[in-house]
Amino acid sequence: MICIKTDISQEICDIDDELKAIYHGRDTVCIWVFKTREDRNRFMDETSGMKKEEREKHFEMNFK
Repeated sequence: MICIKTDISQEICDIDDELKAIYHGRDTVCIWVFKTREDRNRFMDETSGMKKEEREKHFEMNFK
């Protein structure tokens, strides 16, 4: 396990972990928040192997 210490807002911490998808790149951590666990799981399945930009577009088109 690798941990990177950072300050995360309480607003994000208060969201149920099963509603969040978290990805990282070399210089960015992205947290997508969903209405249901099923939406989150579908997003994870559908975006497997995508780069950050592709995931962002997919989220905007299908979950926002």
